[in-house]
Amino acid sequence: MATIVMDRIGRVFISLQQIREVPRMLTDAAPSMPGTVRDTEVPHYFRERYVCTGYRPLNQNWRYYFLSLFQRHNETINVWTHLLAFLVLLVKWRQLTETVDFVGDRHSWPLLVLILSSLTYSAFSAAAHLLGGKSEQCHYAFFFLDYVGVAQYQYGSAIVHFYYAVDESFYRHVNGIFMPVATMFSCLSCLGCCYGKYCNHSLPTWVRKVCQVVPSALAYMWDSSPVAKRLMSWSTASNDPAIIYHFGQVAFFLSCAFFFTYPVLERCRPGRCDFVGQSHQVFHVFLSCCTFCQIHASYLDFVGRRELYSRLHRSDEAALFVGLYAVTLVACPLIAAFMMRKVKQVLDFKSKSK
Repeated sequence: MATIVMDRIGRVFISLQQIREVPRMLTDAAPSMPGTVRDTEVPHYFRERYVCTGYRPLNQNWRYYFLSLFQRHNETINVWTHLLAFLVLLVKWRQLTETVDFVGDRHSWPLLVLILSSLTYSAFSAAAHLLGGKSEQCHYAFFFLDYVGVAQYQYGSAIVHFYYAVDESFYRHVNGIFMPVATMFSCLSCLGCCYGKYCNHSLPTWVRKVCQVVPSALAYMWDSSPVAKRLMSWSTASNDPAIIYHFGQVAFFLSCAFFFTYPVLERCRPGRCDFVGQSHQVFHVFLSCCTFCQIHASYLDFVGRRELYSRLHRSDEAALFVGLYAVTLVACPLIAAFMMRKVKQVLDFKSKSK
């Protein structure tokens, strides 16, 4: 028995060793891949505060940036955190399709919107961190795409909170305005993030943070207000299996908001968190955990509060809210395209003035 156990442990160890060799094997297979460079060798708006090394050189071929998924640089963890989250979300969606009729049951459509928007922001974020280092124009284009995904996720959060988590008294106060305002905040958040990134070429970093954080904070407070009301009125006597996951999503979101706003880890250890340990990496992990808690809480509400939300929401409201989601799918890319035109004007002016 001991021999069998030791043999299996040995196989696992060999497998782990083989996995660790994958980046080296890829590098050997593509010896032309250049190494990373210091912050002084990339434009200032590519740089992250207190991150000194690990930047990929600009203007390489696309193959280099795709293969850099397996290279050690300062964006590797940022890519993999959301790439793995994307794969886990796909598995979660597959599991939910076994018990939820996403086609025939209109009451399930808000949950579907949340899942689709979560997949969107995870995929767009992974693409931005992987491919945004190719050139100045690609940097802006992919991160604008990332902000479009964030805006979709904000709307997805709003629809499930208003549809499944809202209580009757709060519903009476915000019915008719909640989702239109959530749509407006999603578009405003996209605009603020894109504008903050656009200003990054000429203004201090704090300006970008203000433009990104303030609209997103307003959207979060509005979108999460049904959950906040429910958490404040919760008591230990109530039998609510979803409440712990709602507490979890709020705690994870507040944590990831802190790490997004303050680069506390790399500030305490400048130059030592260039590859692993950046605050933005922690932000990605907490945001993914927030999303998983949110999806599970919404599913439990979908199952356990059906009598309440079926009575509150008319039969056509789910279709109306999906229609508003389509509005954000059109409006946010248009906002990103408009800001991209402004970026191109700036880049063209810079190239002509050289």
